[in-house]
Amino acid sequence: MLPMRALAVLLFCAAAQAQTPDWGDQIAFTHQVSANVVYSVASGAELKLDVYRPRNAAAPVPVAMFIHGGGWVAGSKEGSVLYALPFLEAGMAVVNVEYRLANVAPAPAAIEDCRCALRWIVRNAERYKFDTSRIVVGGGSAGGHLALMTGMVTAAAGFDRGCPADDKIRWTGADKSEPKVAAIINWFGITDVNDMLEDGGNARGYAIEWIGNRNDVARIATKSSPLTYVRAGLPPILTIHGDKDTLVPVAHARRLHEALEKAGAPNQLLILPGAGHGDFNAQQVRESTEAMRAFLRKHGILK
Repeated sequence: MLPMRALAVLLFCAAAQAQTPDWGDQIAFTHQVSANVVYSVASGAELKLDVYRPRNAAAPVPVAMFIHGGGWVAGSKEGSVLYALPFLEAGMAVVNVEYRLANVAPAPAAIEDCRCALRWIVRNAERYKFDTSRIVVGGGSAGGHLALMTGMVTAAAGFDRGCPADDKIRWTGADKSEPKVAAIINWFGITDVNDMLEDGGNARGYAIEWIGNRNDVARIATKSSPLTYVRAGLPPILTIHGDKDTLVPVAHARRLHEALEKAGAPNQLLILPGAGHGDFNAQQVRESTEAMRAFLRKHGILK
């Protein structure tokens, strides 16, 4: 799967146009970074995230949890740092998350990790001044899929069982909390994993690799698909997708939108004519960035 560096750079350019002239000059003094914070341990590996946040926030701020793409088989949080800029410029904190790739653990490990990262945000909200009523989960491509899964599933789906519990209850009870997401930003994410496998209509090697060798392929693919969890009462979902995307067909975006509409779930679909898999031109990036900001304002996350 292609890297999304081009889209990240364009998002940076779009953010720069909306910034005050000196915002970029001041960010090193107005914001702080907590890098490589361990949020969980799985498959013998420490899973890490980076936190970017206002240095002297007087009150809790909204937080964007960003999840990188790469077909669940490639990519890194470090390669997605530029995605933080539009959120930071809007006054939000950003938590940039890594997760287990297919060469470490097959599906649904990446979903489990992202759910644990969401729980880490809630658990550490006081320390980092996160406003847990305004958590946004976003990502591109496989990261878009993981953002949808993170925000759409509940603990009952079973992806949270390996997440570390707060020490206050770890030894005396069970964590029955249900982390809430205020909005989901889905950039060209996979919504039907079965469609991307050998017997699907749009088979892709990266999806086949992620599911791995197992006897319950269809069951795990269904359990790992956002379309499985469409229902009323979901957080608002914004989907942005190019209609010339060859890596994740635009039909995935349209099918999700239609299902959400039928369920009465709040959502918005932005199809970018002529755009491929993240290689948006400057105008398309401006349009998508403006749509994202308007969407977050509409739902009370940004003022």
